[in-house]
This record gives sequence, C-alpha cells and structure tokens, in this order.
Amino acid sequence: MSIIAVDIGVLLPTGMAQGAADDPRGLLAFGCEAEKLGLSSLFVNDSLISPRVEALTMLAALAATTADATLGTGALLPFLRRPLQAAQSLASIDLLSGGRLAVAVGAGFPGRFGRPLYTLSDVPWPRRFARLDETVALWRALWAGAVSFHGEFFQYDNLPPATQPFRAGGPPIWLGGATPAALVRTGRLYDGWLPYPPDAADYASSLLEIHKAATDAGRATDVITPALFMTALIDEDEDSAVKEMDQYVTATYGMPLSEIEKIQAVVAGSSDRVRAAVKHYIDAGARHIVFRLGAVGLRSQHKQLERVASLVPGWRNYAENRPGPMPRKQSRSSLLNSV
Repeated sequence: MSIIAVDIGVLLPTGMAQGAADDPRGLLAFGCEAEKLGLSSLFVNDSLISPRVEALTMLAALAATTADATLGTGALLPFLRRPLQAAQSLASIDLLSGGRLAVAVGAGFPGRFGRPLYTLSDVPWPRRFARLDETVALWRALWAGAVSFHGEFFQYDNLPPATQPFRAGGPPIWLGGATPAALVRTGRLYDGWLPYPPDAADYASSLLEIHKAATDAGRATDVITPALFMTALIDEDEDSAVKEMDQYVTATYGMPLSEIEKIQAVVAGSSDRVRAAVKHYIDAGARHIVFRLGAVGLRSQHKQLERVASLVPGWRNYAENRPGPMPRKQSRSSLLNSV
C-alpha cells in the first residue's frame, strides 16, 4: 500500500441554458468558492452553438479572481479559432494566471458537437485529428520562439515574435479521447489525458496503452497526467439523485441517463456511492479527477460543490491498494454494497 496524491477539480457551469435566470457573473464567485473549499482545479468546456460564456474569456476572468487553482479546458476545440490567435490567447492566460493553465484539447465528435461546428468554422471534417496534432505542434513552436512553421495544414514564414507563456515551453496540453488511435497519440505527443470512459477497467487498460506508446516514443510515462472527466451528483436519496441526473443529461445531450451512462463516466447517488465510484478510477490510475456537477442552475451547483468538496480530503492523499486486476463495471446496487 502507498499514499498517492490526487487532484480534484470541477467544471464550471458556463452553459447559460442550464439556468436562464442565473447571472453569469456568479460563475466567478463559484470559481472562488471552489478554490476556498479545497478543489485544486477549475475547468471550462468549449462550444460554438450552445449559449455559454466563451471558454478562454472565462479562464481569463478566473486568472484575476483566483490564486492557486489550475485553470483548465475540458476540452478546447482548436478548430473553432485561428491557430495563431489561439496561441496568443493561451499564452496570455498562462501569463495572467502565473502559469496555472492546463489545456485539454479535442477534435469534436459526430453529432451536433462535431460536423456542424466544422461547417460553421469553415474547416473540413476529414483529417481533423491530424489537424489537431499539427495545431498543437504550431502552438508549441510559437511558444519556443519559432520564426517559421511548415506543416500539412499550416505554412508560415517570417513569423513575428509571439507572446511567451509564463512557463518555458508553454502550458501542458492534454488530449481528450479514448479511441485506440487517441491513446497512441496521447503517449507520443501530449502531456496528459482527459477521457470519460464508463468503465474503470477500460481506463486502466487504456492507460497501459498510453504508457506503451510513450515508452516506444522514448518518453517517460510520468510526464503524462492521467486525468478523468466524471459527471457526478450526490444525494443520499438514491431515487432523487438518479431522477435529477436524468434531467440534467437529457437537457444537456437530448439523451436519457440510461444511454449516457453507457458512454460516459456518470455517478448519481449517496456520498458513499460516489466515493466508491471514484475509488475504482483512482485504483485504475487516474490522478486528476474533474467533476461535472449534474445539477441545473447555479444554486443547485453550489450545493453539489459543497457535497463534493466534503469528500476531497479522502481523495487528495489516497491510500492506494490494488491487490489484483481491476473489476469490470458494476451495477448501481453492487457499488452500494462494495463501500
């Protein structure tokens, strides 16, 4: 048995559709409260279609109102922005925050968060993953002082001096995704991994694939942060928790909880149940948990934030004990009985 450090963060509810009566400026107070309650990171997600506070604008505001928390994207969609402008914005946020930025990126996926966004951005859908990797390579080159860049998608000569981030080399860049190709790309090219697999055993096996790819590329495995994106709702009334979570995911995705929990890490129920679910992923290797709180409206989000924060001390210095292979995904009743 060994003691390991685990970071616990929260996704800010920047989607305005989650609470039409909420004042969006309350998100700043939400971020400050999360930091005071002991959460170590504040994440925002990115989109173009749904009404929400724009991701990098939100992080810039948080850079001025928070002191210590990591500020992250979960996940940023680089194709929505011109790559040079995005590099400038990210470097500026890293500067203003004193080097607290972590940039998880993604290429989008089929459905309303994929092709329609590419069409609106005048960017082709084919070869989107190669475009994403090259965009990241361009950012890193700019942050290292490059005066030219020649790739498949972007070619620049006589680049002017770019804004330099707080940290040499720029903020760490994580990849969101869990396809076999994404695992290899994470191991070869990225500084972290932010997936949301519904099965902790799949997380464990995927992390092994990432480490193999890193080793094959001559990289140390410990430079890659293994993170997890999990949607959670704590309510000691199990039926009420499941009902509220179903309302939340249906409003967010237009799909019921019974479908979403097949493809995402989702947990709704008592504090013991949430604790047990998170334990499986920590035992699988996750070292940075980013919670999306499954509650509609800032008032409900604040309540959930307090409940999650009450569990943070038990996760931050976690007694790891993995005597055997990871269990496969358990039913709700078996998880309740395993605490």
